[in-house]
Amino acid sequence: MNAGLPPRDLGLVTLVCVVWAINFLTSAFALEEFPPLLFTGLRMALLALLLWPFLKPPAPGQWPRLLAISLGLGVLHFGLSFWALKLAGDLSSVAIVMQSYVPMSALLAWALLGERFAWRTGLAIAVSFLGVMVLGFDPLVLDHPASLLLMLCSAFFLAGASVLMRGLKGQTLWSQQAWLSLLSVGPLLALSTAFEGSPIANLGLGSWIGWGGVAYSALVSSLLGHGLYYTLLQRHPVALVTPYLLLAPLMAIGLGVAFWGDRPGPRLLLGGAMVLGGVLAIALRSWQKQRARVQAPFTPT
Repeated sequence: MNAGLPPRDLGLVTLVCVVWAINFLTSAFALEEFPPLLFTGLRMALLALLLWPFLKPPAPGQWPRLLAISLGLGVLHFGLSFWALKLAGDLSSVAIVMQSYVPMSALLAWALLGERFAWRTGLAIAVSFLGVMVLGFDPLVLDHPASLLLMLCSAFFLAGASVLMRGLKGQTLWSQQAWLSLLSVGPLLALSTAFEGSPIANLGLGSWIGWGGVAYSALVSSLLGHGLYYTLLQRHPVALVTPYLLLAPLMAIGLGVAFWGDRPGPRLLLGGAMVLGGVLAIALRSWQKQRARVQAPFTPT
């Protein structure tokens, strides 16, 4: 296994991070015009329309898993994350707290799949969650506590869906995204009607900024960003790619400072460093374990 990504793929993963970081900013502007659940529903509707030709029937017995993944990601993760972004006074805390799905995934894999991890990974998990607590006491975050709680819930559902994906069979990248978007549109619009009022009336609130945010989120962040990401995963182990993805929240912090007026305080910076440092340690530990398995000498039986 290579010690790192080759220059071409390093450029691709950097582009993925740029695309995802910008999505925080464009979505924040769009959410000033659209309610969050409606915004999420519009994103999924556009994706479903574009990816309809790629739909592939799930393998026998896979419907419950596919449905759980689609609702967990499309409705609960994305819906709650955009709701949190709507309520937040900044981009930085939202971008950082979303990364807590990595230690949550490790804990869920341990609880549900029986996967074991060493004490170093356990320590990294603890540091990440302590970092969330430290970050939560920053005055900027304390002014919007609901945003922090919603993003933690969003990260939990992302972690749960990530664990469920390990057992999903017979689906291509595009078919899986098509099902996710198609199965999410109805519930999202129903929830938007219940909590945000008439979706049709709210559609009139959007200018080119709002609709541009929807288009960017669907076309660039989902299709381009996730497409390139899964292309990288076809070339390299996930443990090798994951550490580079931490560039995305760092870039989002920079965009928040430059264009959203973020002024991260010392608690947010310290807590953010703990969260991202813990996530990086978990990713590097996974990489080291995978390298050890690949490099282990073959013993014939």
